[in-house]
Amino acid sequence: MELDKLNEYFQMAVDQAVFYLPRIIAAGFILWIGFKIVRKLVQWISAALKRTGFSETLRPFLSSTASIILKGAVLFVIASILGADLTGLVAILAAAGFAVGMALQGSLGNFASGILILTLKPYKIGDWIQVEDKFGRVKEIGIFSTDVLTPGNKILIIPNSKITDSVVTNYSEKGMIRLELEVSMPYEESFPKVKEIIEVALQEVPKILETPNPEIGILNFDSHNIQLIVRPYVLPDDFWEVTFAANKAIKRAFNRSNIAVAYSEGIEIGRIGE
Repeated sequence: MELDKLNEYFQMAVDQAVFYLPRIIAAGFILWIGFKIVRKLVQWISAALKRTGFSETLRPFLSSTASIILKGAVLFVIASILGADLTGLVAILAAAGFAVGMALQGSLGNFASGILILTLKPYKIGDWIQVEDKFGRVKEIGIFSTDVLTPGNKILIIPNSKITDSVVTNYSEKGMIRLELEVSMPYEESFPKVKEIIEVALQEVPKILETPNPEIGILNFDSHNIQLIVRPYVLPDDFWEVTFAANKAIKRAFNRSNIAVAYSEGIEIGRIGE
């Protein structure tokens, strides 16, 4: 009786081996061939991305993502050949992907924005940009954020989704930036005279660009003075240096020309009634 059972188990093992052995051999062959094809495809994708000018930051990421997806496809084919039921696995993966997507909604938005920035290249490392009221030089462009160094030597880590949702001003695209300097002028002075004094003063600042010409105009009128706007053009790297030098030159020119600016010198204390 026991001998019959052993023979039965042996026969079942032989049947299973006969059934699965060709599949295992085929799966091993497909795994070997599939991974070689994936390696060649990834190399081709990486070379194609390099030819099309994709960022060095983005190329390794896209190549790795393509490699993972293609290898996953090969493993799915092998699992199907071995007779595995993938319906449950696909449902689990879909549910897990949905849960992870909901949990990382903000991060995925930054990730997608990073792909857009690295692909479309609205700015590059070293460019001077302004995002809303944030101004500085781009130090690093990442998948999730962009690092910007301000003129005050502070690093701003700006989420990429905020950049793609805002108006980005690239000052390095045209190679120059316009300063916005405000200067007060007394009401009794002549605007053409003060304008000429400022123009001469700006000529003393060596790093102000000759073209385009600086713009000088009346901005508004306050209770004590007329507010002027002075807009010289400079290279982005000279932003703060020229700002300080231009203000200094204008102040010195006003002193030489005896241009008086009204200001409150003290505080008058009023009486308190009963």
